[in-house]
Amino acid sequence: MKAEPQFVAFLVYFNRDRDYFECHEVLEELWLEQGRNPLYSGLLQLAVALYHFRNGGITQAYNKIEGARKMMRSSIAKLSAYPGDSLGIRLDKLIDEAHQYARKLGRYEQEPFDFYPLDIEIEDAKLQEQVRLAEKAIQPNVPMRMGYMRGPKAKSPHGEADSSSI
Repeated sequence: MKAEPQFVAFLVYFNRDRDYFECHEVLEELWLEQGRNPLYSGLLQLAVALYHFRNGGITQAYNKIEGARKMMRSSIAKLSAYPGDSLGIRLDKLIDEAHQYARKLGRYEQEPFDFYPLDIEIEDAKLQEQVRLAEKAIQPNVPMRMGYMRGPKAKSPHGEADSSSI
């Protein structure tokens, strides 16, 4: 299978870099181009759930655990509608692991646990090769970005919206 470059980049950022913010950024572009495909939306939400759990905090205004729970549940619901080998990945395995994560998040207050990453197993040999080549070309974001750099939510270095992206 010949995958879209944004999906290949998503896999690199997800599996190699664990850069869930960048995962969201690159796959959102494809999601919009593809008419808001729910399969891509489910993968986006999985990355957002992991981002929230790893990077968020618990304050009166925001609870990272609840944000991760909501995104994880929504992700599972969307991804479960697709065959287990969709997009050349082991979607069935990813959904099973997301269910396990969601159960742990559901008990977080009683049984706290440290963040751990999920892996997306690539089943299709051509997709594996695309990802291998992309890993050589895509430089990791060091340090990882924590805010938008492109699109309508982009901020200038001074914190205001970038008018060129609106």
